[in-house]
Amino acid sequence: MDTKYKLHGAFSWCELLTTDVADAKRFYSKLFGWTLEPAPIAGMEYTLVKYGGEQMGGIMTTPSAAAGLPPCWGVYVTVDDVDATAKLAVEMGGKVLMPPQNIPQVGRFCVLQDPQGAMINAITYNMQEGQQGA
Repeated sequence: MDTKYKLHGAFSWCELLTTDVADAKRFYSKLFGWTLEPAPIAGMEYTLVKYGGEQMGGIMTTPSAAAGLPPCWGVYVTVDDVDATAKLAVEMGGKVLMPPQNIPQVGRFCVLQDPQGAMINAITYNMQEGQQGA
């Protein structure tokens, strides 16, 4: 992932939560010409989305924590400190839908909701060379 996407405030990753991963992979790979490849993530099936050889997102089955949510794309915004960002969101009238938690070898993320109800993900990446996206 390009370093500019690891700067505070930058959109850095897109992720599809869906009830039918196989169908979504067929649809999006043909629609946009994306390259899809399995990612070695313990305990879950995760597909990396690549374009021009660059990782830009992922596709996964909707997790149980989001049961009932219709299939949707979510975006990640890079922040310097995901815990401080979650706290600030609450102070500003937002909600933390999923508290900050670690993604092994990637970083730390949370799911936020703004005062109007829109959801967004915040992430602090491990700052090691060669790290993957969310």
